Amino acid sequence: MTQPIVDPKTLDTLFLNARTHSFWLDRPVDDALLRRAYEIARMAPTSANCSPMRIVFVKSRQAKERLLPTLMEGNREKTMAAPVTAVLGNDSEFYEHLPRLFPHADARSWFAGPENAQVAATTAFRNGTLQGAYFMLAARALGLDCGPMSGFDNAAVDKEFFPDGKVKSNFLCNLGYGDPAQLFPRSPRFEFGEVCSIV
Repeated sequence: MTQPIVDPKTLDTLFLNARTHSFWLDRPVDDALLRRAYEIARMAPTSANCSPMRIVFVKSRQAKERLLPTLMEGNREKTMAAPVTAVLGNDSEFYEHLPRLFPHADARSWFAGPENAQVAATTAFRNGTLQGAYFMLAARALGLDCGPMSGFDNAAVDKEFFPDGKVKSNFLCNLGYGDPAQLFPRSPRFEFGEVCSIV
């Protein structure tokens, strides 16, 4: 079945007019919207449906105070001002769920055990990062703005928000309704011929 081409306004919402925000309007984000964004993002592809992404949505003032010391100075003010900060992590033991998520084969055996530790780590990172990008697109599709960030102490975030040790933080993403008046002009992008080839 041929998939329909989305309309130009949808492309604008997801890519062409969407921006990374650092300044936020004082407007709350409903929990149901976060749930819906996840429900959309989870349907996008991962290797053997491994689905390693795990998210903690940091909303309350008390939770933000726990996050604050883990952030680089330049990320603190905008994170405290954002209605929500998503801590996106990857489950290092994602393969334990494969009998349920990928019942067509013994996919767990591809990743479990010390002999498969490197391929498991690579798979978790690659697919968790993909899922994080899917999540941001889903959030944008639902009217939210995103402010993805590095610039934090991964070990400190893991200790605070993923204390079981299995989930490793990947990146943070502030979520809410950005203030368009505070945006910088869009930075340039590479042209096709600079970075792509068809062989």
